[in-house]
Amino acid sequence: MRERVGKRVNEFLAGQRPLLDDVSPDVGGLVDPLTDFMAGGKKLRAMFLYWGWRAAGGPDCDEVIGAASAMEFLQACALVHDDVMDRSDSRRGRPAMHRQFTDMHARASWAGSPDDFGAAAAILLGDLCLSWADELLMGCGLPTAALQRGKPVYDTLRTELMAGQYLDILEQVRRNTAVEPALQVARFKSAKYTIERPLHLGAALADADPGLVTALRDYGLSLGVAFQLRDDLLGVYGDPDTTGKPAGDDLREGKRTALVAYALSDLDDDGRAALAADLESTSTDPARVRRMRTLVDSTDARLRVESLIDDYAARAGDALAASDADPQARDVLNQLITAATSRVA
Repeated sequence: MRERVGKRVNEFLAGQRPLLDDVSPDVGGLVDPLTDFMAGGKKLRAMFLYWGWRAAGGPDCDEVIGAASAMEFLQACALVHDDVMDRSDSRRGRPAMHRQFTDMHARASWAGSPDDFGAAAAILLGDLCLSWADELLMGCGLPTAALQRGKPVYDTLRTELMAGQYLDILEQVRRNTAVEPALQVARFKSAKYTIERPLHLGAALADADPGLVTALRDYGLSLGVAFQLRDDLLGVYGDPDTTGKPAGDDLREGKRTALVAYALSDLDDDGRAALAADLESTSTDPARVRRMRTLVDSTDARLRVESLIDDYAARAGDALAASDADPQARDVLNQLITAATSRVA
C-alpha cells in the first residue's frame, strides 16, 4: 500500500510541475521539497481509506489508490501548517518546511525577515496541498455516484480537522489542566481525521450499509484516540532518530495533552506551579524540557495514559469484531490496532 500510494503521489506531483513552471520556474521549484517531504510518513490515512473501501466489499483497483492518495496531501497540509503554528524545527528527520524556506531566504540574503518569509511560504504550500487533495480525490476515476456518496464525508473530515486544530491552540492558551478537554482535542485533531473519517470515506465510496459504517466509525474513533495518546507519549519519550522530532518537543511547545493533564492533577501545589510555569515559558534552554519531564516522571501520568491506550484499543477491537466487514479487511484492521498503538514513531 505504501509503495502504491507513494507512486501515485509522485505521479500527481510530476503532473503538476508543468503547470507551476508555466507560472514561473521559481514556483515549479516547490515540487521538489514537497516530493521529498511526502516520501516519508506512515501513510495511515491512505491505508484506512483503502481498508474502509475493502471492508465494504470494494475491489482492489487503481482508482481507490488515487482516492487514498488524496489523504496524503491533506496530511501534508496539516503537518506543514501545524509546524508553523508550533514553531517546530524538524519533521520526519528533516528541517520543517517553514525552516527550509527560512534557510533559502537567509542563504540568498533576500530583503526582509527570513522567518516571516519561511512561515508565509509554508502556509501557501500547505494551502496548495489542501487544494491538490480535492483535485486528486475528485479526479481519482471512481464513478460519479461513488464520489457523490463520499463528498459529504470528506467535507466533514476537513471541517473537523480544522476545528480540532483550533481546539488544540485554544486549550494551550486557556491553560487547560483537565483530561477531558485534552481527549476532546485528541478526538478531533487526530482520531477522527486519522482513522475514523478515512475509514468512513472509504466505506461511503463503496456504498457500505449503515450498520457497517457505524461499526467502522466506532472502531476508528476508539483506535484514533489510542493512536493520538501514543503520539503524546512519543512526543515526550520517543527516540528522535526514530520519530524524526526532538525528544520532549511536545513539552517544549507547551502542549496540553492528557499526559500533562494527569501530571498536573497528581503533583502537589509547588510541583503543579513549576510545571505550569515551564509549559508557558518560551525559553529554549534544554534544561526547561528536562525539568518538565522530571516532574511528569514523578507522577503516575505515563502509566495512566498507557492504561487509556489499552482501553481504547480494546474498544476498537470489540467494535470490529461485531461488524460484518469483509474477512480480509477485518483481519488487516485487527493488525492495525497493534500497529497504531505499539508504534515507536
